[in-house]
Amino acid sequence: MNDLATLKDLFRHMEWADARVWTAVFSSPEAVDDAELRERLKHIHLVSHLFLLHWRGQLRGVTEPSFSDTASLARWGREGDEAARGFVEAVDEGDLASPSVVPWSTMVEQRLGRKAGATSLGETMLQVALHGTYHRGQVNTRLRALGTEPPLTDFIAWVWLGKPEPDWPDIPSA
Repeated sequence: MNDLATLKDLFRHMEWADARVWTAVFSSPEAVDDAELRERLKHIHLVSHLFLLHWRGQLRGVTEPSFSDTASLARWGREGDEAARGFVEAVDEGDLASPSVVPWSTMVEQRLGRKAGATSLGETMLQVALHGTYHRGQVNTRLRALGTEPPLTDFIAWVWLGKPEPDWPDIPSA
């Protein structure tokens, strides 16, 4: 498997795993109404959206969205996952090494204790997939605390299942 094939799989997995998490959220009234869970889910999708806008060169003037309910956040998250996967599907292997100066890296430099190093498009794409995986673990922990069985979202489970397409829940309309 080459780098691009791996990234494509990671984004397909990310979309599948997000759909499973959202299905669990909508199966539980406690989860749907939980502000902490909603903030974590918003963060996952916000980061994906911001990186996608960065990759497309469309980051200027972007403001953080707000959502009136969990369903509108879920619809936005799904749209972002689908758009990110579409972007990754259109990337060429040669594009992965191209420089990708992440505008918000300067915000993290103080935490790093040094200037941020150079990054490539491929590395930022990998960051999005890994970032989502990290925070889905936190979401699943919160689901369990709310009395909901968290979904199995492991990459290897997705592979064992034959790399299925995402099965998004019916998201209530606004």
